[in-house]
Amino acid sequence: MKKKLSLLLIMSTLLIALAACGQKTASDTPGSGSTTSEGAASDGKSYTIAISQIVEHPSLDATREGFIAALKDAGIVEGTNLKIDYNNAQGDNTNNLSIAQKIAGGKNDLVFAIATPSALAVAQQVKDVPVVFAAVTDPLSAKIVSNLDQPGGNITGASDTNPEATTKLADFIASNFPNIKNIGLVINEGEPNAVVMAKKAEEEFKKHNIGLVKAAVTNTSEVKQAAESLIGRVDAFYITLDNMVVSGVDGIIQVANDKKLPFFSSDRDTVEKGAFATVGFKYFDHGYQAGQMAVDILKNGKKPGEMKVSMQEKLDLILNLKSAAAQGITVTDDMKKAVQDAEKNIIQ
Repeated sequence: MKKKLSLLLIMSTLLIALAACGQKTASDTPGSGSTTSEGAASDGKSYTIAISQIVEHPSLDATREGFIAALKDAGIVEGTNLKIDYNNAQGDNTNNLSIAQKIAGGKNDLVFAIATPSALAVAQQVKDVPVVFAAVTDPLSAKIVSNLDQPGGNITGASDTNPEATTKLADFIASNFPNIKNIGLVINEGEPNAVVMAKKAEEEFKKHNIGLVKAAVTNTSEVKQAAESLIGRVDAFYITLDNMVVSGVDGIIQVANDKKLPFFSSDRDTVEKGAFATVGFKYFDHGYQAGQMAVDILKNGKKPGEMKVSMQEKLDLILNLKSAAAQGITVTDDMKKAVQDAEKNIIQ
């Protein structure tokens, strides 16, 4: 009996030793130490990032998703080594300021501001924590930064515009829609980026003898009514990267479809939703670009004020064929040929 117990004791000791050896071997294997569930190596640190977003709509939501995806790919994963304090102002300026003030009083490693109003409020309130912005059309005019190459201070980011986009869209309209003499623009004139883009669009349309007729709104609920007020005065609709208007864009789509008027936008997500065409890019990619900038700050020690504000370089014509049918548009071969990446940018 004693021999059997001794044998069992020896076997148990050997099993425990082997298990311990196996654990040590696994942890000592290169690249298999502290890792995220996605397999990206972690630096052992934990991060807190506050996000301020002016309103929910597809482009801004996609920007946020792209930003978080870039962090994840760099091993900064929500729920593992990242805590996100997400704040949405729901299009209200008072909420927007309160959010910026709350973030300024908190303890964050970085702040991500989505859209011009959010970026402006955060820039004014947060002075001692790195700030990265995205979905900002003109950070200079909005006075978020004073220099695009050397922003200075604690802020940098990604601009969601390229002046060539408006020029190319105006050229496309003039070449393919000779009957369009006036384009209706629903606009929130209290949003700086919308005003800047509207001015640029007016200049570009004027080169083709196309007039821009504006209908102003002060909240999302007025968007459809504003579009209806343009009926009889315009031959098509156009909107800028106007957060308030994009939030209520379903109303413009409905009017455009009912009245068989072409609807042109300034972002891909609105085309996917029901506008006919734009010259643009994916906002997920735009957010991913901003996320990579955040990674450089958090993991590589880069200083925001020394990081150049990035611009969108890859532009393409994007067409929605279902929207074309709904708006009475005959899509020609020439229109399709103008799309560089037909597989991705002709939406069936």
